[in-house]
Amino acid sequence: MAGIATGSAPASSSASQHQGQGNYQFALVALTSLFFMWGFITSLNDILVPHLRNVFSLNYTQSMLIQLCFFGAYFIVSLPAGELVKRISYKWGIVVGLAISAIGCILFIPAASMQLYILFLGALFVLATGITILQVAANPYVTALGAPDTAASRLNLTQAFNSLGTTLAPWFGALLILSAVTASADNATPAQLDAIHMAEASAVKFPYLLLTVVLLVLAAIFAALKLPHVEEDAIDVAHEGGSAWQYRHLVLGAVGIFVYVGAEVSVGSFLVNFLSQPDIANLSQADAAHYVSYFWGGAMIGRFIGSVVMRYVDDGKALAFNAAIAAILLIVTVLSTGHVAMWSVLAIGLFNSIMFPTIFSLALHGLGKYTSQGSGILCLAIVGGAILPVIQGTLADTIGIHLAFLMPIICYVYIAFYGLKGHRMR
Repeated sequence: MAGIATGSAPASSSASQHQGQGNYQFALVALTSLFFMWGFITSLNDILVPHLRNVFSLNYTQSMLIQLCFFGAYFIVSLPAGELVKRISYKWGIVVGLAISAIGCILFIPAASMQLYILFLGALFVLATGITILQVAANPYVTALGAPDTAASRLNLTQAFNSLGTTLAPWFGALLILSAVTASADNATPAQLDAIHMAEASAVKFPYLLLTVVLLVLAAIFAALKLPHVEEDAIDVAHEGGSAWQYRHLVLGAVGIFVYVGAEVSVGSFLVNFLSQPDIANLSQADAAHYVSYFWGGAMIGRFIGSVVMRYVDDGKALAFNAAIAAILLIVTVLSTGHVAMWSVLAIGLFNSIMFPTIFSLALHGLGKYTSQGSGILCLAIVGGAILPVIQGTLADTIGIHLAFLMPIICYVYIAFYGLKGHRMR
């Protein structure tokens, strides 16, 4: 998922005074590469879904276990990751996150060699565990590396590179995974099917080996970097009395994060198979994967547009407007075929762009000393990316992939409600 925030409290920028400005610039470049990498890896799942579905002859529900294992890690690992980072520091949290992510990537090689779907799912969970630790550790550094009044612009920059990663990953996957599969499967005779399945499974080896090398190089760089010491303003809310759960707009916001991430992942995961349908675009899976980049590229463009427009437009109204348009585009997708259905579903990415950060900020508004606790609650809600795609997969198996896009419509209707009324404090 693109632009996923973490449950860590904002870091104190005073620590940044201890480092030279040149060090800041190099460290910020390195941190930006992290945002790019986890956006890239998350979006690459949209290629894995149709690929492994072909390799193991899965139905849609079974193929959505990929997203269940990946985003389920956020729910399971977020809180332990926060405790780990507190113990070993943000810098070493980043190094550990990169190392675990590299282990997850290298596990794709034995999974492909043994052609076992459960091993692919295990590798994905390990990979997502590393990404979760990485996110919990990385965001505070962005706010620490420079003056406080420019922290927002630095965060926008890193989020833009996150979107760049999600945009490029489908092209990468189409070139190195799906294209190789198409070439090996053409004109195959029944006697060659076993060899083709082996070639299909092996198509993931080189891309994930390449990712392993990149992640290990980044881990070595961050281990050597001298990054500023970051401290949180720790508040023991248990002894202070009260809880973030008492804020209605936070709880409704957590539901908003749940349905948003679920809707975004559901739509993205089905794009390759949907665009391959004869009555939609009748594309090969490799060609369809290229069009997935338009979905994520729209989110990147929308983020830049939104950063300007939302200076003049109320956050809640902007959120409701984008959610309403996304719902309308899905209705058009369900009721139409051909290029109308294709471009309407791809255009949803443009309107997804501002939703996650806007829901996140509206939900945390006015929480005061409970802000850190509220952030953790919102991060747990990212598990929507694990659960809702499985539901859509079941619908696709039952009523067809076309009508299965009715499910995300409900999600966007709720987000529109949250933007209009649900975010208001009581």
